Amino acid sequence: MVVSHNDSVRLFRHSAPYINAHRGKTFVLMFGGEAVESENFANIIHDIALLNSLGVRLILVHGARPQIDQRIALRGVDKRFANNIRLTDKETLESVKDAAGSVRSQIEALLTMGLANSPMHGAQIRVCSGNLVVAMPMGVIDGIDYEHTGLVRRIDVSGVNGHLNDGAIVLLSPMGYSSTGEVFNLSHEDVATQAASALDADKLIIFSEQEGILDEEGKLRRTIDYSSLQDMLADDYQSEQKPILNAIATSLESGVSRCHCVSYQKDGALLQELFTRDGAGSLVSQRHYEQLRQASIDDVGGILKLINPLEQQGILVKRSREMLEREIECFTVIERDGTVVACAAFYPFVEHGSGELACVATHRDYRGKNRGGRLLDAIKADASQKGLDRIFVLTTVTAHWFQEQGFIQSSLDDLPDSKKQLYNFQRNSKVFTLTL
Repeated sequence: MVVSHNDSVRLFRHSAPYINAHRGKTFVLMFGGEAVESENFANIIHDIALLNSLGVRLILVHGARPQIDQRIALRGVDKRFANNIRLTDKETLESVKDAAGSVRSQIEALLTMGLANSPMHGAQIRVCSGNLVVAMPMGVIDGIDYEHTGLVRRIDVSGVNGHLNDGAIVLLSPMGYSSTGEVFNLSHEDVATQAASALDADKLIIFSEQEGILDEEGKLRRTIDYSSLQDMLADDYQSEQKPILNAIATSLESGVSRCHCVSYQKDGALLQELFTRDGAGSLVSQRHYEQLRQASIDDVGGILKLINPLEQQGILVKRSREMLEREIECFTVIERDGTVVACAAFYPFVEHGSGELACVATHRDYRGKNRGGRLLDAIKADASQKGLDRIFVLTTVTAHWFQEQGFIQSSLDDLPDSKKQLYNFQRNSKVFTLTL
């Protein structure tokens, strides 16, 4: 696909709010050894370098399971697992150290590239790793000695922050060290979630073989709230995604506000997820990605931008900024990643037992997803709470939509007297009423 100059400029401009939002934030990126072996991994490294150039503080946590399996096979050592956890004896530990060290060196080498005419030319990235993860043994569980398989005891927060403050990328391997001088084999999920929690990370980003988190029909779930995540964890069909879902749940419970899951096989998935409104994978947060709430004075600019095209087409009555500022408490909005994508206003006429629904608008890129219905449901609840028994609306071109929502065509006589006096006969709007 050929991208025109105008498309490139538009894309760059639209990414500017995200560049500003992400600068100075701390992201933990988690990927398994399978991602490192992917043909697309070099592109992921280029995108990571770009994030670093844009001022994002990055902690990379890599796995090495397939690489460990390869080395165990070469040594002729038996693979041993209990409860899906690798049992790490002394011979297996040598394979772990060999594999983890090799993967770490590969990532460091890729982040050091700076050839002319390559995406990383002039990047000059510093990568720091070391004994930043303090570990402890899992011990003996149900009579099984896990030997050198361990758990994260703590993350050296001051050490990691020192490297991040110097502009370096911190690279953490699935190994930890104890005060007794021992080395332990860790799960990279444990390292990533503990790092995200200890460092108060703004995001945990997980690379998966799939596009993101899939539902039981194999379709991508773009946005998931915490309660839905718990339901997914309880379902058997999610067994293949359980490690990712558990890592996300642990991170959200520890205070990480947003977790993302993107494909390591799709070129540019990381950048698309972080710098476009709709993303490329799955976003899981403590609250719904689209927040329905009462508008505030800070939303005036967003509402004006949303309704201006409809005003120019004559669909909505023109509202000035001053009018919106006076009436902002009457508005309900749907916010998507900091952008107002839908709005509606409600003006109660308490003495008449009714209220007016007005200025219903949805951004053209977000129509067809029942956002208007969500707004209407919120306003119906508000009207009932105020003791009103009817909602009326005046419309010129959206009569069918309101009829689909249960509104019935009425006459001017059904309007409150004060509203009749303001009726614009030139617009000749039709009146519809919904009985609550």
